[in-house]
Amino acid sequence: MTTAESPWRGVASEDAAEISVAGGVFLRERSRRLLRSLARPHKAALWTVAGAVLLQNAAGMAGPYLIAVGIDDGIPQILAGDGPSTLFIVFGLFMLSAVAQGALRWFFFTRSGYVGQAMLFQLRRRVFNHLQGLSLSFHEKYTSGRVISRLTSDVETIGELLDESLDELVMAVLSIVSIGVILLVLDAPLALVVLLSFPLLLLMFRWFGKNSTLSYRRTRETVALLIVQFAESLGGIRAVQAFRREPRNQEIFEEVADDYKAANRRAWQLIAVFEPGIMLLGNLTIGAVLLYGGYRTISGEIEVGVLVAFLLYLRRFFAPMEDLSVLYNSFQSATAALEKLSGVLEESATVPAPAYPRSLESPQGTVHFDAVRFGYRSDAEAAVVLPRLDLRIPAGQTVALVGATGAGKSTLARLLARFYDPHEGSVTVDGVDVRDLTDADLRRAVVMVTQESFLFSGSVAENIALGSPSASRADIEQAAQAIGAHEFITALPEGYDTDVRKRGGRLSAGQRQLVSFARAFLADPAILILDEATSSLDVPSERLVQRALRTILTDRTALIIAHRLSTVEIADRVLVMSDGRIVEDGAAADLIGGSGAFADLHQAWLDSLV
Repeated sequence: MTTAESPWRGVASEDAAEISVAGGVFLRERSRRLLRSLARPHKAALWTVAGAVLLQNAAGMAGPYLIAVGIDDGIPQILAGDGPSTLFIVFGLFMLSAVAQGALRWFFFTRSGYVGQAMLFQLRRRVFNHLQGLSLSFHEKYTSGRVISRLTSDVETIGELLDESLDELVMAVLSIVSIGVILLVLDAPLALVVLLSFPLLLLMFRWFGKNSTLSYRRTRETVALLIVQFAESLGGIRAVQAFRREPRNQEIFEEVADDYKAANRRAWQLIAVFEPGIMLLGNLTIGAVLLYGGYRTISGEIEVGVLVAFLLYLRRFFAPMEDLSVLYNSFQSATAALEKLSGVLEESATVPAPAYPRSLESPQGTVHFDAVRFGYRSDAEAAVVLPRLDLRIPAGQTVALVGATGAGKSTLARLLARFYDPHEGSVTVDGVDVRDLTDADLRRAVVMVTQESFLFSGSVAENIALGSPSASRADIEQAAQAIGAHEFITALPEGYDTDVRKRGGRLSAGQRQLVSFARAFLADPAILILDEATSSLDVPSERLVQRALRTILTDRTALIIAHRLSTVEIADRVLVMSDGRIVEDGAAADLIGGSGAFADLHQAWLDSLV
């Protein structure tokens, strides 16, 4: 499969760039900032949990030492006839340490689980809220599959570390450090025998770290491809089925899934070498310690209990190293996930909130484009869509925008709705630059209805009240009646409480558009933008919508973008656009009678109806 055949290949390179941080265990500064901000509200609880871990480790380390005391002091005391007092004390302390370990372990799980879930909740909320607040330009370049991956796969990866692996990783590191110190204290010569294995141990960790990083990176690249392929194939399922794309999609999916399987197989092959290697090295070291320690015990240099304790500690020393292979991958995975999430959270909006906002108490709807220059790519002169646009629309006027595809009509509407900001010039509403308005004021003054007529899963009433959540049922029904949607809504199985299902799939295109108009009517904006609002409708549906339009446009400024010139007839003024410039401006009747571009468009439309 070539790159051209698979539009998802670009995602791998994007995620690979983000994942490259996993080459080391250390976090970038932005990830550390994110982690600190998540942990800050739980600082006291985290210190308490850390204390519990240290105490649990100390209780666990006491066991072998108590066994050594029992063997070297307790048993000889009994054999000498002095009674079992020392052995009983050792037994009591051993049981106390075991109970303390269990209690501290329980406390750790309950407190760390609470803190971990609270941090994950805050992380999910912050990422979702931030993604919603980012500009349209971000969502147009950032694939939906990657967004899903951030909120699901990446957050869950961090959750798995917090819920399952973090305590094991911390305990493993603490055990290795603690036991290393204890071994030196118990018997330095025996500890030197253990140290002889360290060069091999470090070589194995170095080999595993280097190769597992590459293997892990490949795994994350392929899983990103898998999620994107899955999300976009099902997101475009209508086109897939309409063009019988299923076999090709299945072929691509199976190839990506096979890559993911191969990447995971390689990761487990590394573990299959590393973990038995650590086990073998540990057993060889224990054997060497047993041989040398046995000789020194026979010669009377050390006690039997010390040798037993040393061997018990040594077993605990190598056991966590065998688990570090899995824990290392889990930690790397969470590190990279945190890096990607912190990267998303550092994305800034291209339409930022104003530093000193101005209010718009009672918007009238006067619109002014003053020397506006704009292009979707600011670095390319050739990509300028609006070279210099000057336009004034008085309050209450209905303006129709017509022109060929790519003329700049939708761009003009997007600038007014402030989905983008102009590179030069200004767009004002009632004399106030839209860049100086708060989002709440702007959305209250300007509402945009698109061809898509997007409806959310939920009832018809909930979708109508989308822009006015506090609206009463009476207000909702009144809006629907005004638009002409009440009749078809009441005919639905549950009326206004009928679930429209995913993207309004239960309703026809015309019905969805009427619901969108009722939504806009209820929001009662001063300025209404209709972007190709009737282009996908059949003739009967268009007539219903045309009647609704006359109602919704009353007493408000309107900007209508339409290819169907039947929609233009209700406009007070027609603007013909070409290459980002207004080439004709006037009443529809005047322009039709002329010899300009609009007259040609109107004649072509009449011919198409014949």
